[in-house]
Amino acid sequence: MADAHDELSVVFQALADPTRRGILSRLREGPTTVGDLAEPFAISRPAISQHLKVLERAGLIERTANAQWRTCTLRTEPLDEASAWVDRHRGEWNERFDLLSERLRALKGQTDA
Repeated sequence: MADAHDELSVVFQALADPTRRGILSRLREGPTTVGDLAEPFAISRPAISQHLKVLERAGLIERTANAQWRTCTLRTEPLDEASAWVDRHRGEWNERFDLLSERLRALKGQTDA
């Protein structure tokens, strides 16, 4: 279980950056060259390369080389695992928010009286 949790931490860390999320959003449309991925971002090629390394380490992309072209492909399995983790905990979180809401209403009722 610890290994799965560590993998999940790496995925969430990769998703924490808006540039990396932007890269993943572009890859939803299909495999793309590194040059095309870098185009809309106002950062250097080495910075894009670092972002791609983080995404690859998290298992969120796969990079392949074909002649001089470097292509990136989205891998959804880690996203599915992250989504499943959130779904498993969503009920507990909602229950806690409901209890907090009830408590706040009760406290507000006490101050109104």
